[in-house]
Amino acid sequence: MGHSHGHEHGHGHGHGHGHDHDHHHPNAELDAATLAALDESIPDRELSPSEVSRRSLLRSAGILGGTAALAVTGAQAAAAAAPKNVPGWIFRQGKRPNVWLAGDHHIHTQFSSDGMYRVVDQARHAAAYGLDWLVITDHGGATHARIGVDLVNPQIKAARSELKDTLIFQGLEWNIPAAEHGTVFVAPGSREVEVLKQFENSYDGSVKGASGNSPANEALAVAGIQWLGQQVDRRRVQDALFLANHPARNGIDSPHEIRNWRDADPRIAVGFEGAPGHQAAGLPSTIGPGSARGFYGNAPGANSFPGYPLESYRTWGGFDWMTSTVGGLWDSLLAEGKPWWISANSDSHVNWNETSRRPDGSNQAQFDRDGRYMDPVHGTTVNRTAGDFWPGYYSRTHVGADRRDYVSVMEGLRAGRMWVDHGMLAKGVEVEVREVGQRYGEPLGGALLVRRGRPVELVVRITTQTMPNWANFVPKLNRVDAIRGAVTGAVSNKDSFTAPDTKVVRQWDTSGKRGTFELVLPLGRAEEPFYVRVRGTDGNRSQPGYLGAAIDPAGPQLDVVGDADPWVDLWFYTNPIWVLPKK
Repeated sequence: MGHSHGHEHGHGHGHGHGHDHDHHHPNAELDAATLAALDESIPDRELSPSEVSRRSLLRSAGILGGTAALAVTGAQAAAAAAPKNVPGWIFRQGKRPNVWLAGDHHIHTQFSSDGMYRVVDQARHAAAYGLDWLVITDHGGATHARIGVDLVNPQIKAARSELKDTLIFQGLEWNIPAAEHGTVFVAPGSREVEVLKQFENSYDGSVKGASGNSPANEALAVAGIQWLGQQVDRRRVQDALFLANHPARNGIDSPHEIRNWRDADPRIAVGFEGAPGHQAAGLPSTIGPGSARGFYGNAPGANSFPGYPLESYRTWGGFDWMTSTVGGLWDSLLAEGKPWWISANSDSHVNWNETSRRPDGSNQAQFDRDGRYMDPVHGTTVNRTAGDFWPGYYSRTHVGADRRDYVSVMEGLRAGRMWVDHGMLAKGVEVEVREVGQRYGEPLGGALLVRRGRPVELVVRITTQTMPNWANFVPKLNRVDAIRGAVTGAVSNKDSFTAPDTKVVRQWDTSGKRGTFELVLPLGRAEEPFYVRVRGTDGNRSQPGYLGAAIDPAGPQLDVVGDADPWVDLWFYTNPIWVLPKK
């Protein structure tokens, strides 16, 4: 299948014209060797030959030590740009993206104890299904920490070489101590394996026997996030990110743990999956597994947070309850005025409707010995019981970036310039909040600083889908909702998971609309800080939201185990934009 980088999901932008605030423009051109060479805290003996050579060159040019600022990238830039606007809150003004890049930060290979495919199998399918970037996240654990993290790297490098237009990160799926799983990944560089391996051996809940609930294990998770930030500060890696995966699946990511991760290092811990992978699992048994969408078919266990209701253990319209509940946990985080973003991914292990299988003799004992399963072979039957789709086949995370490179994707993720969709519901979604009368405002993830009392408005620009999705129909976007909540500051109870002021404030019937159209919602005069976010749907399955019709009159439906065909229930969600009145 050809590499479809025609960017049917792409759409141009005004590239920041009309912005009158300062943007931080980190120098993303410096490669990892230069960054390492510039870091005088790293002794020469710890540098690679190429890094020593680069340092010698910089010394001979007389610029080493005086140009540290040039090396500010990624998380370092975030630290420099972070919160100066409102004490105690972390707001960043956004940056209009130059390009939208679709991706997936949660993908497994034969180096996972429950995976199947080679790296290039996943990467080629991801590219064919329209993704621009992906993160390989094999499970952390004893075998992976011992050799898997090393063995996968040559496959990743080979795939990068083979698929030059596709950005392929190395990461891992971290067993967060005392909690669920999470994606951890770093920018490519000479130390990507070294840093990931050290992280896994020091902070993985499985490797360290730290899975159970305890203050010590929770502290280990926080220390792991902080350690990643320190590796960026030391320039061992150019950048690093962490996002929590399937947070409500087992009820073991408590609200206070999520807040503690976020606050441990906001440059590194940036969000959670708004929609989990395993979306094919909900296909009815006539054509699929007949299981729970997202494999969210669980019940409270010994380590579950007791405050979560039974409904939180299911997906709602394919999305995690923490995200799909208007006024719920995600909104309670946003109402604190701190960034916390959502994504959507495949969590691909073994894919639905596929014919490959592991070869004879490739079993758990062989995996434990070799650190990987043997390469898949052609089987003789179609696997209709697998619960996963290929990366890009159903779930996409669209990131607004400056350029098509690794650091820009990571910066876009960190900045929250993201929207996510299922089944290619929309071709393009652009959102901004602007002062009335101004041509440009703040994009997704941004914060509009505006004089108190000035009128502001939400602008949603939709480009409807013209291409069939991978189920071979052209999806129709029939409704778009605007959601608004007050920013009330830090919570006194870190286990809070409601935001009483947040509600759906406008629903637009968009059925019949074609091409690119604009929806404008007056937001009144900016008197107090607030945020807005947007979602859309094909409108096939809706019900009053978990917190009631007064808050969300037509939210996503609670998915039924065994009967939740993901193709007839499509949604998109955007990240928020804040409005901050000033004197």
